[in-house]
Amino acid sequence: MSEIQNKINTLIENREKARMGGGQKRIDAQHGKGKYTARERIQMLLDEGSFEEFDMFVTHRCYDFGMDKSHTFGDGVVTGYGTIGGRLVYVFAQDFTVTAGSLSLSMSDKICKVMDMAMRNGAPCIGLNDSGGARIQEGINALAGYANIFQRNVMASGVIPQISAIFGPCAGGAVYSPALTDFIIMKKETSNMFLTGPKVVKTVTGEDVTQEQLGGAMMHTTKSGVAQFAVDTEEEGIEMIKKLLSYIPQNNMEDAPLAVCTDRIDRLEDSLNEIIPDNANKPYDMAEVIKAIVDNGEYLESAASYAKNVITCFARFNGQSVGIIANQPKFMAGVLDINASRKAARFVRFCDAFNIPLVTLVDVPGFLPGTTQEYGGVITHGAKLLFAYCEATVPKITVTLRKAYGGAYIVMSSKHIRGDINYAWPTAEIAVMGASGAVGVLHAKEVAAIENPEERAKFVAEKEQEYNDKFSNPYNAARYGYIDDVIEPRNTRFRIIRALQALSTKRLQNPPKKHSNIPL
Repeated sequence: MSEIQNKINTLIENREKARMGGGQKRIDAQHGKGKYTARERIQMLLDEGSFEEFDMFVTHRCYDFGMDKSHTFGDGVVTGYGTIGGRLVYVFAQDFTVTAGSLSLSMSDKICKVMDMAMRNGAPCIGLNDSGGARIQEGINALAGYANIFQRNVMASGVIPQISAIFGPCAGGAVYSPALTDFIIMKKETSNMFLTGPKVVKTVTGEDVTQEQLGGAMMHTTKSGVAQFAVDTEEEGIEMIKKLLSYIPQNNMEDAPLAVCTDRIDRLEDSLNEIIPDNANKPYDMAEVIKAIVDNGEYLESAASYAKNVITCFARFNGQSVGIIANQPKFMAGVLDINASRKAARFVRFCDAFNIPLVTLVDVPGFLPGTTQEYGGVITHGAKLLFAYCEATVPKITVTLRKAYGGAYIVMSSKHIRGDINYAWPTAEIAVMGASGAVGVLHAKEVAAIENPEERAKFVAEKEQEYNDKFSNPYNAARYGYIDDVIEPRNTRFRIIRALQALSTKRLQNPPKKHSNIPL
């Protein structure tokens, strides 16, 4: 056998070693936990045969604590690029079979390389996380590795889409990389995210808590809002990444991909003419409105289980991707509170960063009152949503369905904060407050002076009707040009599509600045 053939055989053997990660025994252990390996996850994610791997032969550079005896090829992370639906993406997948996926400086160098390449080539970067945290044996170098990744997360923010899938543990400083990305997907039961684990919590606070309770998928998608999607299987998580990418562009210089539309743009939805109850305090499901107006009734909701009083989702109108923000009267009457404001503001800013038009469906009675909200800083958090809408330069279309009261009316993409096209249904109530509250303020002395309860009730009813006739209708706002048109509900889909077409060439720039100082 020639010397050249020997070298080729050595290369083939080394590649096979690298592909085995921590070895068959650890691969079997990974499967035994109901988890896939890093390479299996990449294979599921990318188009068949499209993966090109980098740094397969990188090893760690630590020689302390016995680490000199083990130098596994790849060193705990698989990195490279490929395509999803023919679109270029960069990916890194932590390999739990190698030192529990713990991060070394060499690993971070590999991750930083693909992040840098994703930035240079304007393509999304996807991280598949399954790691025990920092590699303690490397000390400060492991922390430096994390910091290098965080810096790139921040530089890439708003330039390329960043998606994190958590398919195993993600603890300590490691949580900040996913937290800096645009969307987080977590698998139920096998994934978790927390800064300090249950043992530390027990020692410091005395609380007994499980990993799932402390940082599981359901906790983060319902209580903390850290993650946007919780999935039952890794396959479902992979499909979620693909679906999410289908709505968003490659980078901040491009538009989202157009889909073929098989739904008539002039489809009339008669059910919308009946969906608003006669009783202004009776709820209805805003999700039914969204299904009725978007292409084929299909949309992808982000953070569906968190702050349910506002809906944030991706959808399409005539094949064009949009971001929808909608108050949900079915939960808390659609009121804005701290969590809803944060959730919606983040979504608005993502869409604006990546040239995705915003469609806002309004039915909001105001901000949630009370000491809990005020002590929690609802002023600042509400200002985040206001700031996000004011700053956004993408096409903004607003439809007011029913209530739009007070400051919440302004915040929800009103004409005054550069809403491009603002429609209202005939059922819209646009005013400083509802009739009951307004009469209580405007006629307080007169009401108090009426001793007879029946006469008092009749007087209040008359004044409420008078207020409704004068203010709680869309025509008063339309008179000043704050509403561009009052439209028939069943025609909403067509009017939004026409508005999107009219705004397709919109050009708007904010004043030059280093960066804004958003209220955080």
